[in-house]
Amino acid sequence: MRTFLAVHRAGSLTGAAPSLGLSQPTVTAQVRALEEELGQQLFVRRARGVTPTSAADELATRIAPHVDALTSLTFGEADPFAAPVHLAGPAELTTLRVLPALSGLVAAGLRLRVTFGLAEDLLTGLSQRRFDLVVSTIRPRGRSLVANPLTDEEFVLVGPRGFTGDPRSAPLVAYAEDLPIIRRYWRSVLGVRPPSGPAVVVPDLRGVLASVLAGFGVSVLPRYLCAAELASGALVALLEPEEPPINTLFVVTRAEPSRAGPAAVREALLADAARW
Repeated sequence: MRTFLAVHRAGSLTGAAPSLGLSQPTVTAQVRALEEELGQQLFVRRARGVTPTSAADELATRIAPHVDALTSLTFGEADPFAAPVHLAGPAELTTLRVLPALSGLVAAGLRLRVTFGLAEDLLTGLSQRRFDLVVSTIRPRGRSLVANPLTDEEFVLVGPRGFTGDPRSAPLVAYAEDLPIIRRYWRSVLGVRPPSGPAVVVPDLRGVLASVLAGFGVSVLPRYLCAAELASGALVALLEPEEPPINTLFVVTRAEPSRAGPAAVREALLADAARW
């Protein structure tokens, strides 16, 4: 039943195997044995993964609470912080918001291992069990991962102190060559694409902030990252749209019973994010 539920949630025999500590042939054999026992087909094999039948959906709904409860009881830990928690997320938000929110848990004995990276790579790592939870800028697809909304980040177009020019023709300081954040802001607020490529590319938003402060040009940044500089006047908001672009951030875990340590980290982040 535990194997069946893992396959149902992952949508893949291969994808379920690592979470179970089993090989893919063993997972396949267990699913076939269950189908023979029930006398019903549970999954339709596809080129990529499997699709559950209506019988599988009904069975999963009935057994999930009981299998999860038994799994939690069987694999529970006497010490919730016995093993390190592997957390991953974007460098800027993790540094400025996520880590401070976990200070109480660290003081209580939590051992934390942190990785920075891009959302898609980190979500893949979560599925492959390299991480326990991920703070993600995108919502994952499929049923193998569970995403809880964490916070919304608001984007603001900023320039250095005293900037009076037209931001649409100013040099651009970007996170990446393809202007991912700037391009979205231009389209959403100005209704056009950015007119040119970036003058400066820094693959860290804290570096983009420092470059704008140094007078290299203008950029689009999350408001949380530059709130102090806006308040002091070191940066100026060049536009104040009625509905600024926002992006929802998520804390993502695997769709399976979580160890006490990762569960405590998730709950601490969700609680603290209300004040971000």
